[in-house]
Amino acid sequence: MYCGNCLRDNALVRELRSLGHETLMVPLYLPITLDEADESKGTPTFFGGISVYLEQHSAMFRRAPGWFHKMLRSPALLKWAAGRTAKTRPEQVADLTVSMLRGEEGNQVRELNELVDWLSSQGRPDAVCLSNVLLIGMARRLQAALKAPVFCTLQGEDAFLDALPAANRDRCYELITERARELAGFVAPSRYFGDLMSRRLALEPSRVHVVHNGIDLDGYSGSADTKSGGSPAIGAFARMCPEKGLDVVIEAYRILCQRNRVSNVRLRIGGSCGPADEPFVAKQKTRLQEAGLLSEVDFCPNLSRAEKIRFLQSLTVFSVPARSGEAFGLYVIEAWAAGVPVVQPRTAAFPELLESTGAGLLFTPENPQDLAEKWEELLLDRERAKEMGKRGRKAAENTFNTRAMAEGMLKVFMAPAPSATRPPVADLTQFPSRPARV
Repeated sequence: MYCGNCLRDNALVRELRSLGHETLMVPLYLPITLDEADESKGTPTFFGGISVYLEQHSAMFRRAPGWFHKMLRSPALLKWAAGRTAKTRPEQVADLTVSMLRGEEGNQVRELNELVDWLSSQGRPDAVCLSNVLLIGMARRLQAALKAPVFCTLQGEDAFLDALPAANRDRCYELITERARELAGFVAPSRYFGDLMSRRLALEPSRVHVVHNGIDLDGYSGSADTKSGGSPAIGAFARMCPEKGLDVVIEAYRILCQRNRVSNVRLRIGGSCGPADEPFVAKQKTRLQEAGLLSEVDFCPNLSRAEKIRFLQSLTVFSVPARSGEAFGLYVIEAWAAGVPVVQPRTAAFPELLESTGAGLLFTPENPQDLAEKWEELLLDRERAKEMGKRGRKAAENTFNTRAMAEGMLKVFMAPAPSATRPPVADLTQFPSRPARV
């Protein structure tokens, strides 16, 4: 499956390298699936998913010879294993999550030692960045061995943690809170999520910086002026699952068509769809069939980057009514880059994004009727929709791009240790005077 966090991290590494900084990207668990060039290419995959799982469940495997562990890290074997499913259910890996957060005290200490030894051979970095707090168990060993500050980005981990069984959930938060004290700082993609995780992990606000996510705008240029005429199209582009609200989109479309104030409106559904998602998608198609609307809806799963951009450029309005309290929502920026206004739920990071840009409308969460009415507002006023799309495009060009994201992250990595009065948002007015090693 495509992972928005992986896409964001990959884009960050590419931009850091383009700015002249020596940057190493190390995949964990599984090879990364991307719709663009893989910046981790040539780097070994550590904490191989198969080994991590077996180490949790078999003391005998933890004592197995190194050659056997190495064999199970084969990229071909890991890709095969990854293709068997599209989602890891929290309740199935609750004990494993606790073990990983225990780091050098957990069942995967062998994997941690191999990672630390390999990184130590690559030269001393200026900074180490963990891509999410579920990896925080590694920080103590990394910091001690590499003699470098360790940072961590916050990327929506609360949804996974909160879905764990209660005892495991509480233990995980306890471990994360304890180990978080040892890190140099945290980076959140939105003020909303930074504030949320500061409260939940008992972090001092001065240690949590906000650096907005950004995307590569290559291929999107010139798309903002294409929405003034032709048949309208509503679109959603995210993983085809309940968490992203695909069923809400389907119901809102049924209501819109029933109201019959806008004619010839198509619905276009794009995004990743793996084996675990297919039964849910089939159920949504049945609902559309029963409403006599299936022929008016396009399902476009697992598109390439070029196909995704063409998909977004074909839309008049865009929505992903996510239920999971999105820390950011990279798909919003992708729609804006294509010059498309968005209609998003009035929850999580979405009000922060839309109120700062004026590039869309907010609707009441879990309310398909309100979503349909907001769509209708923009479909009946195409000039207003076009103007919002232009604002979104401007926001992507000026704020939500990879250059701004990379510069913000560098300021966090290279700044002096935080003081009690340091503001939580990265100061972008200065830039490191020498190339960093990250």
